[in-house]
Amino acid sequence: MGESYGIVAFRSRQQVLALESALRRAGANVKVVSTPRDVALGCGLSVWFSLSDQELVRRVVRETRPGNMVGMYRVDRENGRTHLSVLAYSR
Repeated sequence: MGESYGIVAFRSRQQVLALESALRRAGANVKVVSTPRDVALGCGLSVWFSLSDQELVRRVVRETRPGNMVGMYRVDRENGRTHLSVLAYSR
């Protein structure tokens, strides 16, 4: 059985920590993780979130407008393979 989750990738570790804090305050289940290699840009850290919290994450991102965001992605892992889908790009 595989696993699926979301990440928000940044170019700045400071922004990773700031978004993680804002999402925790909003009640989301989040943590800081290493960015998957499939996301070639960024600082090496991302905010992990449960896909069930996707709309909450989108709302907090819209409200906080974090700088240096690379994008929001869905990560699907199964049988040793990782598939990455874009959920949203930074503007």
